[in-house]
Amino acid sequence: MIARIVLALMMAAGTPAFAAEPAAQPPNRFAATLVPAERFEVGAMQVERHGKRGRPLILIPGLASGSWVWQSTARQFLGDYTVYIVTLPGFDGRAPAPGKQMEAAQRALTQLIETRKLVKPVLVGHSLGGVLALSLASQLPERIAGVVSIDGLPVFPGSEDLPPHQREQMAQSLARRMAPADQRAFAAQQQDYMRGTGVLDMARADELAKLSARSDPGAVLQYMAETFAMDLRSQLPRISAPVLLIAPYFEPDASQHELTEDTKKTYYASLIAAAPKVQVVTVSPARHFAMFDQPERVNDAIRTFLDAL
Repeated sequence: MIARIVLALMMAAGTPAFAAEPAAQPPNRFAATLVPAERFEVGAMQVERHGKRGRPLILIPGLASGSWVWQSTARQFLGDYTVYIVTLPGFDGRAPAPGKQMEAAQRALTQLIETRKLVKPVLVGHSLGGVLALSLASQLPERIAGVVSIDGLPVFPGSEDLPPHQREQMAQSLARRMAPADQRAFAAQQQDYMRGTGVLDMARADELAKLSARSDPGAVLQYMAETFAMDLRSQLPRISAPVLLIAPYFEPDASQHELTEDTKKTYYASLIAAAPKVQVVTVSPARHFAMFDQPERVNDAIRTFLDAL
């Protein structure tokens, strides 16, 4: 979840930059390889369409992520659904949008639905993408059929009792403290995060870090600050669609905070309780990128949710 990202990046702020790598690098085994039926732009956001029949699914990656996050999920569902994978401005080699990043991303997602005349799409978001999905569903309650959020919550975990002005101040302070010196330092932060919080397998973590390091460091910090400053709990009652919140759980990590699988599920449920139709499920053992640690369990949970709509 986003709280882990902040903690991991704070710890990594003093990490030495990577040594120069050899010029020739083998292909990244987690890079996007699924060829879309169509690729197009919506504002500063890139969209890849897979499949051409069934209800639309809009897959929204999280912080510093691109379409490579959703390869397994897209393969699972493109036969029965029309899958749209978006890459947000500032991520995976794309230039940031001017102004506030979260607002620009939300405008682009709304434009995608409107210009493509998508009827009752389901929003599937990871982390920050889940936050965007919840926000969009609250603003377009009659247009959205369902929301799946993987480790993305309506309020920054641990900050739920902060007043708005203090939340904003802390957001700006965190962004300043975590600003990397250069792109190499940012890459080191990404490796540290992926190894400490992102996924269970260290070799996989290193490969994923190379992909997330393709994002713009300034945009990543701006997204983080804007997300930390948000509190969507008052907007949740407006969501008319069913919501599925998937909570990853890894006991060695959670035990440091005295969290069992049940207590983590209960805590997540308390933060999203204002949504009228919400279900919380846990996936274990998995870290923040649960779709890599437990792809079958995540896809099964999404499939069960979609079948019930």
